Amino acid sequence: MGLVYAEIELISVDDIVLSRRGFLQEDQIKRLTVNALVDSGAYMLVITDQIRQELDLPLIEEQMFRMADDSERRGEVVGPVEVRFENRRASVDAVVLPGALEVLLGSIPLEDLDVVIDPRHQRLIVNPESPDIATKYLK
Repeated sequence: MGLVYAEIELISVDDIVLSRRGFLQEDQIKRLTVNALVDSGAYMLVITDQIRQELDLPLIEEQMFRMADDSERRGEVVGPVEVRFENRRASVDAVVLPGALEVLLGSIPLEDLDVVIDPRHQRLIVNPESPDIATKYLK
């Protein structure tokens, strides 16, 4: 199986809350559409420092993370951030790793979104086993 990318929208949850409470206009909510590498071997959503700054995501904590090559790196956990894909959304924390060049969509947000990797077509899809959308993908 090759690399799978998906277009997702990232939104500041703090801004969503402020908008719901009437302190921020909806068109002022910070949001970005990005092309993310779907990485079921990663646990969390990994974003770049630039994305963190653009969404103005606050620091939750610093933590050590084990990389795919078994090395360890210190990163920042920020958020929360809302991830949207097709008709799905999930609120998750994100990891900012120094030098990260692209967004990784890990297994925790994949599970929360109830999406699966379609290896035949190398794409991310909404879970076809979900009762409300099963007929859309079973053609």
